[in-house]
Amino acid sequence: MKWARAVHHLTELAQSCAEMAGRPQSIFPLRVVGLWAVGDILGPARELDTVTVALCVDQPVEQVPWWGEPRGAEHWANATRLAKNPILPWWRSAHAPVWNHRIRRPVLIWDTEGGTREAALAALAEGRGHEVSLAAPDAEQYAARLRDELAVSLAALRSSTQRYEEKRWSPGKLTPLADDLWRSADGYLDVLTAVHEGQ
Repeated sequence: MKWARAVHHLTELAQSCAEMAGRPQSIFPLRVVGLWAVGDILGPARELDTVTVALCVDQPVEQVPWWGEPRGAEHWANATRLAKNPILPWWRSAHAPVWNHRIRRPVLIWDTEGGTREAALAALAEGRGHEVSLAAPDAEQYAARLRDELAVSLAALRSSTQRYEEKRWSPGKLTPLADDLWRSADGYLDVLTAVHEGQ
């Protein structure tokens, strides 16, 4: 995908976030309140396979573990055509810092308070994402963030394992529970690896 197209997808997603924020909560209960650009889109202009974003939702931290999908995420992704575009979403709780070991110096693109950050989009279009990125955390902040992330991920893994065990021999499809268990395990292992690498 050409660089201009990647920025276009990001711009369209910001517009979709704004539109969805105004739709009835009874139909779309998942509230996305922030959109951050992450990863390769923050670097120099070049061709990309995907655009990675962090979508912050108004849900408690424990309901949005690393690499997990909050309830309503699939419905929201289908409504915004996120699922049909070359965009990789990482769901985050708005009640904790967006950054972690993989989300490094992200750029805020849109939120419910300030709308679309046109200057940030312009910087990304010119390959100057580093100029509008968050400041990097110091070593102590980084270690504390990973400890918090690991605790949330471990709790999510235990919870999803218990839900799977309780329903394992019951009638009905196990796929949603199995997918949730897989995401919880994958997220926990990813954070655990980062913690060990940082020691």
